[in-house]
Amino acid sequence: MSADPKGIVRLPQVEQLLQEPFLAPYIRRLSRPLVTDVIRKTLGKIRQRDNFRTEGISQDALFSSLESACLFLLNQRHARVINGTGTVVHTNLGRSPIDPALWDSVADVNTGYCNLEIKLSDGKRGQRKGIVSQLIGSLTGAEDALVVNNNAASVYLLLNELARGKEVIVSRGEQIQIGGGFRIPDILALAGAKLIEVGTTNITTADDYLNAVTENTAMILMVHCSNFVVRGFTESPDIKDVARRLPEHVILAVDQGSGLSTERFAANENPSSHYLRAGADLVCFSGDKILGGPQSGIICGKKELVKQLEKNPMMRAFRPGRMVYSILEELLVRKLNRTPEGQGVAEKAATGQQQIQQRAEQLAAALGDKVKLLPSQMLVGGGTLPDEFFPSWSLELQIDKPAEKIMADLRDMPLPVIGIIRNDRVQLNMAGILPRELPVLTEQLRSYLGV
Repeated sequence: MSADPKGIVRLPQVEQLLQEPFLAPYIRRLSRPLVTDVIRKTLGKIRQRDNFRTEGISQDALFSSLESACLFLLNQRHARVINGTGTVVHTNLGRSPIDPALWDSVADVNTGYCNLEIKLSDGKRGQRKGIVSQLIGSLTGAEDALVVNNNAASVYLLLNELARGKEVIVSRGEQIQIGGGFRIPDILALAGAKLIEVGTTNITTADDYLNAVTENTAMILMVHCSNFVVRGFTESPDIKDVARRLPEHVILAVDQGSGLSTERFAANENPSSHYLRAGADLVCFSGDKILGGPQSGIICGKKELVKQLEKNPMMRAFRPGRMVYSILEELLVRKLNRTPEGQGVAEKAATGQQQIQQRAEQLAAALGDKVKLLPSQMLVGGGTLPDEFFPSWSLELQIDKPAEKIMADLRDMPLPVIGIIRNDRVQLNMAGILPRELPVLTEQLRSYLGV
């Protein structure tokens, strides 16, 4: 590309710009068509500038505009980050990380062909569940189980199949909204069920549920209040009492939400098996949050109801692929065998305060007086255990820059770091920082802080 002595250039052709060496890395990571589109849009914006016809544009300014536009697009691509927020199941950061051992163990299944829907015993077509339902049965005591894309799909599926055109009784205190505008009343309406409200925001009794039952009632739905807590004068019914007194034509379903199963760190949370033992017909929950698997929804309970759900036409839209099934299968095997790889990130963080402290002290020692080591707290997040905090440790960066500028600098690192701001200071909570990330985090911070 040629320029006059002042560095001013005429806008070159798109194909000519695509040959510039500085764009080669972006072509590799974004694709040639996307970079071509970026170039065309950038040139179009430059042509619209009021001073372009009289002053032109320098080569440096042109290249800088193109690189900024490519970088903006590149930052939208899925990429690994370091979670220093203290929320270990962080919805915005991909929720639960998959244990590397689980990922590696199913690599062959997912990079070649597999027996997803064929029976190796006779070569005929089979179901894609593998042994997931048996594993979930061992974990929860359920007769059968199915897996869908996420727990929102679980709730919709059981309402659409088992309560379409009929009444579903829900406590007023459980008509919740979770992230992304997912509201229980809206899902009921979309699924074709009629909402019957009972109780009050803070108190719902067994009689409230049972007195609302009619011949057209299909289900009582109890919903986990995933992201808030009601304190003070409250009351909720004994699920055993509701199940014992419920007419046979009414299904008792529980949206347990979090996926707590055999984990013992959440004293105030009932595991899915609790509801099944108490008499619930179906329980649904997330496969990733506390359980530690891939994002998925699990419905378990009575066999005849699960089989009915599997025949719903929407099941084909909601069913996961082999990656979810294979990872979930491997996770459940290891969880039942009580190996470390069977623990989700929430359980590891909540029960590993000593390891968190050791990592914090190690990082603080490497960074010296540029950081301050502080006791702090972590939470599980992801719409689980909203009222439970666990001990953690944080590093507060001791540098003279605005906190928002530091946060932007951390996000701009080769391996982006996401921190939090407390009292106008940037902190990195160690609870969500994985052990294998400590070396690269240490080097990045040493370079940034000039240690």
